Parts: sequence; structure tokens; C-alpha cells
Amino acid sequence: MKIAFVGKGGSGKTTLSSLFIRHLAASRIPVIAVDADINQHLGAALGVDEEAAAALPAMGAHLPLIKDYLRGSNPRLTSAETMIKTTPPGEGSRLLRVCEDNPVYDACARTVPLDDGSVRLMATGPFTESDLGVACYHSKVGAVELCLNHLVDGRTEYVVVDMTAGSDSFASGMFTRFDMTFLVAEPTRKGIGVYRQYKEYARDFGVPLKVVGNKIQGPDDLAYLRSEVGDDLLVTVGHSDWVRAMEKGRPAPFTQLEETNRRALAALHGAADASYERRDWERYTRQMVHFHLKNAESWGNAKTGADLAAQVDPAFVLLEEVATPQPA
Repeated sequence: MKIAFVGKGGSGKTTLSSLFIRHLAASRIPVIAVDADINQHLGAALGVDEEAAAALPAMGAHLPLIKDYLRGSNPRLTSAETMIKTTPPGEGSRLLRVCEDNPVYDACARTVPLDDGSVRLMATGPFTESDLGVACYHSKVGAVELCLNHLVDGRTEYVVVDMTAGSDSFASGMFTRFDMTFLVAEPTRKGIGVYRQYKEYARDFGVPLKVVGNKIQGPDDLAYLRSEVGDDLLVTVGHSDWVRAMEKGRPAPFTQLEETNRRALAALHGAADASYERRDWERYTRQMVHFHLKNAESWGNAKTGADLAAQVDPAFVLLEEVATPQPA
């Protein structure tokens, strides 16, 4: 299952995504956690110390390796250099699975031990001084999108992505790559503004969206949020002494998380699991191709000097049971 956490900056989406990841790990569910936010804080929220967080490999820096591996023996891809972030898989492409070892994970993922079990953590990498004036952050997030396009995942395994804040999540087609999107919203006009914008964009592509109310301080906040988002409001979370201690570097065992917040995480898990029944791999593949053709026409063809529409394999549909060619 592919799950995204979105919201405006400071809404608490990184904290909520890290708690959800911990909840899944405590349930012995395989998880890949991906930090795709320009502010790389997911590792710290999962208890990774500063030195280890700084040493996390950047997916963007390994884009050539990622492209070369995923390309496989796909005859429509004349070279790894002509692959862009939206390049879809086809016959001969190598696919990724959550529970496997492969060169992409070897280069880009690191195992993070938690109280109960562990997770694989991947990160786009920070926006650096060398990027100023010559690059945008979406070029780094492209590595995540390319991996998601080639990911075959089942019901009992999860990829949880902490997305970049606000409407920047719509800078590519990656927002359509998820089985469920949790929008973390504060009971403020700005929080509701981000929700309305996301709702409008998501509606046209059938993107499942549920709102997680955060920083709720009383009945007034709850009533305001309910009046603005209606049935999209799934659950709310309030103050957490457990989270505050973790942020101070003094984490308690996850079993000591407040019962109300544990129930909230269980509700998120239930909503994510229920979305499995609505999976439509053919629509998923069509949307992938749709955004690839848009990117090819707007900038990809000019950048690569190739006709990227030719990369589309019209007979290929990404499915759970699609076989993956093995490395030579």
C-alpha cells in the first residue's frame, strides 16, 4: 500500500507520518519510509540521531543507478539517460517490491531500528547550496516518483511518503501514485485553504483523500474543522507528551503513546487498508502514462533529445503479479 502524508508547512505531517510508520512497524508490517519533503526531518522523527540522519544517502544523487536498474531490458528505453521522472515501466523493466533486496535499496535505503521491528528509510536528500539558482527541489523528488512508478506492492506491505509541503505536492503526477492520501490540517484558515486546494486537484484524478485534524485544543476547533471538511475528516489528534519527549531526544517506548492517539493511528491504518478494495491498476497505469506524455511534451523531449512518447508500452499494465526480470 502506498500512503502519502501532505499538508501545509508546520501542520505536523512529518510527526503524524512518523507515528503511523511506528504503528505499522509495531504491527510487524513491512514498511519503507520515504522523506520527500524539502525539509528532511522524517529520520529525526523516527529517532535517527543527527549524525546518522546527515549520512543518509540522497536518492537524487543515485538517480543514474536507479534509472539503469529499472530500465532492465525494456527495448523502448534506448538508454538510461533518456529516462525522466515519469517514465513508465514496460515489458522488460525491472520492478521494485517492498520485501526484497536490490541495488536501489542497497544504495538509497538504510534500516532504522524501532521499538518493535525496523523500517527501511529512504530520503530524497536536502536542497543544497550548489542547487541554488540552477535546480529545483522537484528534480530530487523525481527519483521517488520513478521508484513509485516501478513499485509493485501488496496489501500487507506499506510505503509511506512524507511529501513536500503545500501545493508543491502537485508539481508532478506523483500525487496520483498513492492508495490513500492523509492531509494533516490545523483548524485554521490556512490549513483549510490547503485542504480545499488539494481536494480540488485530487478530485479530477480520483485520489482518495482523508483529513487528519491536528493541534485540536478544544470543541471549538473540532467543530470548525468538521464544518469545513465534512465527511473527509477521518480522525483528530491532540497534544502528546510522548511526542514532546521524543522531540527532546528522550523517547519513551512506543507502547506508552497515549491511548487516544493510538486509536487515531489504528483508524488511519483501517482507512488505508480499506482502500485496497478500490485499487484499479489499469487506471493507475493510465494516469502514469498521462503525466509522462505531458512531461515529455512540455520539457522532456527537448531535454533528452528523444521522443519520450515512444517509451510507452501500450500493452503493459502494472499489476501485483507482474514478474520482475532478474539482474544479469
